[in-house]
Amino acid sequence: MGFWYGTRVTRHGTGYLSFFSGALGLDLGLERAGLKALAVNEFDPKICATIRANKPKLRLYDFDIRRLSTTLICQDLSIKRRELFAVVGGPPCQAFSTAGRRLGLNDDRGNVFLHFIHLVLELQPKYAIFENVRGLLSAPLRHRPHELRGFGHPPLDDDEKPGGALLHILSLLESGGYATTFNLYNSANYGVPQVRERLIFFASRDGSAVPYIAPTHNQTGADGLLPWRTVRGAIGRFQKSPGESGNFSESRLKYLKMLEAGQNWRDLPPAVQRDAMGKSWHSNGGKTGFYRRLSWDKPSPTLVTRPTMPATALCHPSADRPLSLREYAAIQTFPEDYVFSGSIDDRYRQIGNAVPPVFAEAIGTHILKFDQGELRNYPIKHRLSRYIGTDHESWRAAVSAGQRKLFI
Repeated sequence: MGFWYGTRVTRHGTGYLSFFSGALGLDLGLERAGLKALAVNEFDPKICATIRANKPKLRLYDFDIRRLSTTLICQDLSIKRRELFAVVGGPPCQAFSTAGRRLGLNDDRGNVFLHFIHLVLELQPKYAIFENVRGLLSAPLRHRPHELRGFGHPPLDDDEKPGGALLHILSLLESGGYATTFNLYNSANYGVPQVRERLIFFASRDGSAVPYIAPTHNQTGADGLLPWRTVRGAIGRFQKSPGESGNFSESRLKYLKMLEAGQNWRDLPPAVQRDAMGKSWHSNGGKTGFYRRLSWDKPSPTLVTRPTMPATALCHPSADRPLSLREYAAIQTFPEDYVFSGSIDDRYRQIGNAVPPVFAEAIGTHILKFDQGELRNYPIKHRLSRYIGTDHESWRAAVSAGQRKLFI
């Protein structure tokens, strides 16, 4: 067994470094599982205030990750290369999100992802763990503007094709000796009252493949698993004291009041739908985020950073208001006494961007069991997300076969 002396950790301890730490959702869960954060990194002043309010003794690097070097970290924390159990993080997902411009590693936020990988390769932890959005599966390494594609332009190069960014990231890790596995996980399958799907990557320095995380819950509670947790179970106790929340405009409340729990704009009277949607009526896509009332007896949809916006509305199941901050944090499985700093919008954003601590605990428990030799690489018979082809084996096979359109 390892031992602690100040911030120093032996090669066999459970000390880790956290980057892009946000409001510490990932770190709360990892620490519950038994890992120990030596330091965290976050440069947003409002989020740093949240970290200090909840973990005043935790070492916080409150500046851009690109100012951190391996030499500085090792000197500051009195550690050596190869001594860390893990390096973890959630590199900014906006560069890869299907809702944005998806510039991939051309985006400045994508470049901080590369610096994160660089630190992993230099610090040489036993494991690297990082999470991201599904859009990373199809993000290019180099983005070509859409007006320069198609007729009259040369075909896309390999690094301009879908999946190029992830191929590059995996090749860097593999060239450094790490075996990398990943899958898309629905957090509802791990005890979170929310259908929230994120890619989780495990990289192992000794070349052994970390297996997928076995679910603890499913939609019906069949096959010996627990049933999904519901909105009612998460926030029902707050009905008389929901706490602070944002506001919907009166023009939008007019339509939300016509909806029952679990309904959205499609459940409005047909004659009303076009007026309710306005200009968005003519937009492409499913428009599933408009005028949503949550269902009491299902998990919440993915919590977003602004639940009061037209395309991301999250209305309480029975009250005519958005989910409150207290309800938001409960659905994300933060402790009830956890403090979030900043304006209402700042706090919604911090909560909405976080890894749910309950899911993070499942991640931490999984990697510790693997490290202790208690897991074997067995097939999972249950669906881990709503999508197919999003595990590392299927993804690599599709990319090798030139089927990258599967991930767009």
